Formats: sequence, structure tokens, C-alpha cells
Amino acid sequence: MNFFPAFFETKTEMPEIINYIFVFVFGALVGSFLNVVIYRVPNGESIIFPTSACPKCKNPIKFYDNIPILSWFILGGNCRHCNEKISQRYPSVEFFTALIFILVFRQIGFNAFLPVCLVFAASIITLMFIDAEHMILPNLITYPLLVFALVVRLIFPLFSGVEIFSDLKTFPLNQLDDSPIWLVSLVGAVLGALVGGGFLWLVGGIWKRLRGVEAMGLGDVKMMFAVGVLLGWRLAILTIFLGAFSGAVFGIFIIAKQKNKDLQTQIPFGTFLGTGAILSLLFGEQMIKWYFDTFFPR
Repeated sequence: MNFFPAFFETKTEMPEIINYIFVFVFGALVGSFLNVVIYRVPNGESIIFPTSACPKCKNPIKFYDNIPILSWFILGGNCRHCNEKISQRYPSVEFFTALIFILVFRQIGFNAFLPVCLVFAASIITLMFIDAEHMILPNLITYPLLVFALVVRLIFPLFSGVEIFSDLKTFPLNQLDDSPIWLVSLVGAVLGALVGGGFLWLVGGIWKRLRGVEAMGLGDVKMMFAVGVLLGWRLAILTIFLGAFSGAVFGIFIIAKQKNKDLQTQIPFGTFLGTGAILSLLFGEQMIKWYFDTFFPR
């Protein structure tokens, strides 16, 4: 994707290092909120009420014990009141979100499209960790993400033309020059959804018919619908490839460690699709360009 159209470019007077520090801190704070979502949504709990508390002793967590990343290390990974172990997932999500936000900011810059990419990245991170822990991708996240991606695809091209989404400048969408830009972008969104989610749905259906078992859940399909809508068909394919590759490597590693070598071992495929989606968001166009320049030079 090309995230540098002139219409969206904004300059700040702050030194670059201050911008990165701000983005890192902001990402860690968002990661702290994502921890709440990751814990509560699979359990059907509200993400707003009640305030955070220790799962064991039920004591509310004070603000000074809820500082992203730092508080976990200050407390030694234990609850202040009952000494219950605090999962390493909490600082991991906070640090990982802050790191991804830094990379998104570095690739995209400070412009009107930055919040879109940060929301997308935060949603994908949430889905990755929920799937890793619970093997589900909740509709409460995938459906809003799909609607969000569709709205973005309709609105942003009205101001930026074909520059904001790389698929608008490639086949087959570049053949629709005489159509309104919002319609071309909508066609691209539908095509991306069909290539992303539709492909997984087709593969899953074929696998179930041949083997009689579920190859993947519909959560993966819904997630890839949203990814395809926002990133377009080319990056949707790249996302699936990167997800399948990383998932296969992980699966081989897990099977190699098992004593019974069970080839039916389940892996959280959504976690690896999320990895592919974030890599595609950050570096997808560079990867595609490298691939064609290397294997199909002009």
C-alpha cells in the first residue's frame, strides 16, 4: 500500500525521537487496553466495567500498579496483595503493541491515514492473542473490523484518488478508469474480501469434504474478509501465504516435540494470519516488488 499521498502529509515541529517516544508510550497504553479486551471478550464480560482487579483476591488494581510494561517488572510479576502470579502476556501485549505502532508510524508517517492503520493493527493484535489462548476469533471484533475497513475503502479514496490503496493502480482495477473512484475502491474491497476470506472458505470446504474434519473455523474466514477489504487482493494473498508459511513452521516444530507425532495437532491459524496481515500492512508492497524484480525481471 502507498501511504504517502500529498493530501495526507503532515509535518510536526517535534524532534523525530520525541515522535517515536510518544508513539511507543501511546502504543503501550493501547496495549494495556487490549489486554482487557483479550481477557474479557472470550469470557463474555464487559470491557468497561468493572475496573481491573486481581482474578484471585479481587482487589482493584491501583493506577500506579497498572503502568504499562513497567508495573509488571516493578511488582516482580506478582499481585501486590495476594502474591498471585501475573501472566507474562500482559507486558508482552503492551510491548508488542508499542513496537508495532512504532513500525507503523515509521512506514506511514504522521498523516490522516495513520489512525486507520493503528486501529487495524490493534484489532489484529487482539485477534492474534485471543486465538493463541482460546482458539477463537470473536465476532465482536471481526465484524466491526470488517465494517471499519469497508467504510475506510469508501471514504478515503474520495480525497486521495488512487494513491492511498495500491490495488487501485493494478489489474484489474486499473481497467475501470471511467468509473467513480469510490466505486472502483468498493470493487477492490469486494475483490479483496473474496480473495482473502473466500479462498479460505473454499479451502476449508474442500478439506472438510475430503477428510471429514474442519480445517479452519469461520473466524479465520471473517478475519480475512476484513483484511482483504482494507489491504486489497494482492496483499490478501500475501497475508495467507505468510500465515500459512509461519503456521507450517510452527506446526512442524510442535509435532517434532511431541512423543506421539500427532499430525492432527491444532494450531491457532488466526494468530499466524494476523502475523501475515501486519507484515503485509508494513512491508507488503516491498515484498511483492522484490518478488517480481527477482523472479520476473523486466
